[in-house]
Amino acid sequence: MHAPAIGNAEQMRQADHGLLASALGDARSRLLRWADVYAAGLGADMPVPYSIELNPPLWELGHIAWFEEYWLARNPQRLRGAAADPAVARAASLRAQADACYDSSHVAHKRRWHLDLPDINRTREYLARVRERTLALLDGQPDGDAALYFFRLALLHEDMHTEAWAYMAQHLGLACAEGFAAAPREAGVDGVLSVGAGAHRTGWTGAGFAFDNELQAHDIVLSAFTIDRAPVTWANFIAFVEAGGYDEPRWWTPEGRDWRRNASAGQPRYLRRNDAGGWERAQYSQWLALPLTQPAVNLTQHEAQAWCRWAGRRLPSEFEWEAAATRAALHGEPFEWGEVWEWTASGFAPYPGFEPHPYRDYSMPWFDGRPVLKGASFATAPRMQHPRYRNYFPAERNDIFAGFRSCAL
Repeated sequence: MHAPAIGNAEQMRQADHGLLASALGDARSRLLRWADVYAAGLGADMPVPYSIELNPPLWELGHIAWFEEYWLARNPQRLRGAAADPAVARAASLRAQADACYDSSHVAHKRRWHLDLPDINRTREYLARVRERTLALLDGQPDGDAALYFFRLALLHEDMHTEAWAYMAQHLGLACAEGFAAAPREAGVDGVLSVGAGAHRTGWTGAGFAFDNELQAHDIVLSAFTIDRAPVTWANFIAFVEAGGYDEPRWWTPEGRDWRRNASAGQPRYLRRNDAGGWERAQYSQWLALPLTQPAVNLTQHEAQAWCRWAGRRLPSEFEWEAAATRAALHGEPFEWGEVWEWTASGFAPYPGFEPHPYRDYSMPWFDGRPVLKGASFATAPRMQHPRYRNYFPAERNDIFAGFRSCAL
């Protein structure tokens, strides 16, 4: 079953003190359930081998506490919200050397494996003490989007890291945390949605919290297009695999062919043939018969593009995806999303007039053309699931819970 979570995206981006306090408690419960899985599977300090796709789990726990403390209890300009000076002098941390250990802007990824980190018990204590101070601040905080900005940011930051724990557990072959879904739900619709030509208003236009890369609303003129009502299922994707699609260069972009040459497997990650010739899918710590009616997942953008070429289709742009999702919701038409992140054909770039928020490393370092993903996955907290949210990962990542849908050429 899917884990219950407090608040949907519309509610959470305008959450008041009471809803924020409840959601912060819910987020911490979700995070610690995953921490229990890691400790049970890896040992108390949760050691993992170095990988570009991972962070040391013990470091992640401390980083979540540090981020919350840095932007709230230690931040003298927290009431200014997005207008706060990110370089303002801060009070000392509750944890000695916290900045030297957990500041992701200055602690290089490889170095995180070589830090002298507090053990799991002291890290949990740090999380708890920071949260106690956060809730005390929240209780006396004035109303308004600026005053509540960093509380909402800390909440959603923790939710993002909890989803990372979910896909890292899949990568490491650990069990699924109690109360969390282990796989996407089956697709409930098929067919295509037709969207007429016209202007689509993209970007955040409402009140409440927004990420900096969502702001600066503007119109995008779109040609008419048709798009799948649901992501591509395993039944459709495995036909490409069985047709020899991984060995046919014409289906792959030059970048995709480079990825194929460097890839260690000739088929999607977490997929294998069994002794009877059928297909099995890894779902955390077990192999199960391939769920053909579920969305295909753990695919790179290269694989999504290759399937589209083979099928005579294409990936949507992020604006086509967003227009289809918002117009379908407006008119009550089926358009299923939220089970897998969906690769698009768009590179992650700033909207015209972009202005960075105080957490400078959220968007700016990643405006390098990496693809935008839209939607959400089965591991995403519902309060993170918004059609205007822009996710972004390198095209070769296949550890995240990503699939795709397609458009007619």
